[in-house]
Amino acid sequence: MLNSISQLSGSTLSASDGEVGEVKEAYFDDQAWTIRYLVVDTGSWLAGREVLISPYAVQPPLGRVKEIQVGLSREQVEKSPGIDTHKPVSRRHERVYLDYYNYPQYWGGVGLWAMEALPVLPPTGLQSQAEIERAEQDLAPEDVHLRSSANVSGYDIHALDGSLGHVKDFIFDEASWAIRYLVVDTRNWWPGGKKVLIATHWIDRIEWSEKTVYTQLTREQIKNSPEYDDSVLLNREFEERLHQAHGRPGYWD
Repeated sequence: MLNSISQLSGSTLSASDGEVGEVKEAYFDDQAWTIRYLVVDTGSWLAGREVLISPYAVQPPLGRVKEIQVGLSREQVEKSPGIDTHKPVSRRHERVYLDYYNYPQYWGGVGLWAMEALPVLPPTGLQSQAEIERAEQDLAPEDVHLRSSANVSGYDIHALDGSLGHVKDFIFDEASWAIRYLVVDTRNWWPGGKKVLIATHWIDRIEWSEKTVYTQLTREQIKNSPEYDDSVLLNREFEERLHQAHGRPGYWD
C-alpha cells in the first residue's frame, strides 16, 4: 500500500506503555530514496526533545489512522542517543543510534535495508561476515545522506523547458518505506493547474544548494499527466495510467 508523509505528519506515536509524541517529519536517504527515520516531537514528556524512530520499530499497518504503534518502550526512547535534528545527521551518528537499538546498518548492502528489501530485523545474533566487515569500516564525519522531508518540500521542479511547480508531498511504499513519487503542485507555473506525481526514478538529479529537482519531463507531458487527488487512496490502476501517459515502465516491472 502507498501512503504519504503528510498523512504521517501529526500522527501520535505510541510505544508499548504509552504515548511518545507526535510525528513531525521524515528523514529520507538521498541515495536510495527511502525513508530511514520518523522525527518525533516528544512535547512536554521529554522537555521538547525530538527523537528518531526507525521503520524497524514501526508495527504495520500504518493505514490512514493518525496513530502509529512502535515496538519500543518509553524508557527505550527516553534513553536513546541524543541527535540534534536541526543539524545534519551523519552516518557516524546513525551508527550510534542503530547500535543502541541493535538494528542492522542499512547502507552498503544489495537491498534497500542492507541485505533485505524490507525493514525486517534479522534473528538476534545472526550477522553475516560481509555485514560485520561493513560495520567495521571507517565513516567520514561529513558522510551525510539524510534529507528532511520538511526542508525538501517547496523545492522547485525543473523540466526540460522550464519550471513545473514545487514539491508538495512524498508518496512511499508502506512495506519497504521506499519513496515512489514526489507530489508536485503545478499552480506556481500553471494558474488553475493541478497536482501531479513524478516518480523518483524519473528524476535526473537534485541540486541541493539551488533547492531544485531536475527531470527530463516536459511541461506538455505534465499537462497530460493524470491529476493526483490526495483524498483518494493511490492504487496500481492509477500508477499504470500515470506510467502509460509518460511512456515509461513501472518500478514493479
